[in-house]
Amino acid sequence: MGRVAWQALAVREVTDASFQREVLEASEPVIVDFWAPWCGPCRAVEPVLAELERVHAGKVAFAKLNIDENIETASRFSVLSIPTTILFEDGRPQETVIGARPRGHYERAWARWLGAET
Repeated sequence: MGRVAWQALAVREVTDASFQREVLEASEPVIVDFWAPWCGPCRAVEPVLAELERVHAGKVAFAKLNIDENIETASRFSVLSIPTTILFEDGRPQETVIGARPRGHYERAWARWLGAET
């Protein structure tokens, strides 16, 4: 089956059911924000990730996965604290950032994929 191409839209929600197709089979790298509605740091990092998606549109796709509703995927990738972001490329996790970080931290961690100056 061919790879799924993402369109540059707002950060989209993925689920246990859609994760394989929308993240692991994506034609470009996908950064997944593992979060929960009750998590204050998750809410704090949301605008940072949205801004990164806007600035770096076309280089990587961004997605969110609510760990309370999608326990299987969170467990599969050993997400033990949130927020956790994992960059997936070619179906495999490539870079993980745990905790709420400033924009520059994410850009440095993902520089290879974003083409960002470090």
